[in-house]
Amino acid sequence: MYSPELNSIFEEIWDQWNDEVRQLFYNNYEDLPYLLDVKVDKHLFRALAQFWNPAYNCFTFGKVDLVPTIEEYMALLRCSKFQEDRAYSRDSLKDLILAHPDVRKRVDVFALSIYNLVVFPKALGHVDKAVTDLFDQLDKRVTPVPAISAETFRSLNACRKAGEGRFISCAQLLLAWFHSHFWKVDRVSYRVFSENYSPLKEIVATPRRDDILEEKWMAILQNLQEEDIE
Repeated sequence: MYSPELNSIFEEIWDQWNDEVRQLFYNNYEDLPYLLDVKVDKHLFRALAQFWNPAYNCFTFGKVDLVPTIEEYMALLRCSKFQEDRAYSRDSLKDLILAHPDVRKRVDVFALSIYNLVVFPKALGHVDKAVTDLFDQLDKRVTPVPAISAETFRSLNACRKAGEGRFISCAQLLLAWFHSHFWKVDRVSYRVFSENYSPLKEIVATPRRDDILEEKWMAILQNLQEEDIE
C-alpha cells in the first residue's frame, strides 16, 4: 500500500511548482494529483476488504452488492493520457522532476511516478516496466482505467484468499469510489453537470472521521441498506 513518505515527496514537488506548471499538469492529466490527498483510513480499508466476494467479484454488504466499475473509475480520475517510455529509479525521481529543463517532461515524469507508486505500487525499487509498457500504448483515445480496475479486482481476490494478504493496487482510488456512494442531501448540484466538475476533488474536500475502529466499520457495513447507498 502507498506510504506517507512517498506522499511527502510528491507534495514537496507539487509545492515547488508555479501555477503555470500546475495548470499544464491539469490540462494533460486532469484529476490525478488529487489522489495524493485521499487519506487511507486503515480501519475502514481492512473492514471493507473483508466484504469482498471473490466468487462474484463484488462487495457484499448484507443484502447489498456493490462493485467498482470502469465507468465509475473513469469518472473519478478523468485521466487518459501518458507519454513515457523508460523506467526511473525512485531515488532519482525527485531530482529528475525538479531539474529537467523540459517543463512538459517534468510533468510527464511526475504523472508516471504517481501512477506507478500510487496506482500500481508493485515495484519496490524502480518504476515498474509493466507500467511504462502500458503507457506506451496510451494516447488520447485510450484509457488506463481498465488495467487499474483489473488490478484492483486481482489484488482484492488475493487478499481474501490469503486472509492477511497485502493490497497492492490503488487504495486511495478504491476508498474514493467507496465514499462516492455515500453522498448526503446536498450531493446533487449544478456543478455535477459542469465539464469542470471534479468528483475526486469534492471527495477529498469532504471532512471525514478517522477515529472509527475496524470492528465498528464491520458492524456498519454489515448492516448497510439499499437506501444508504447512492
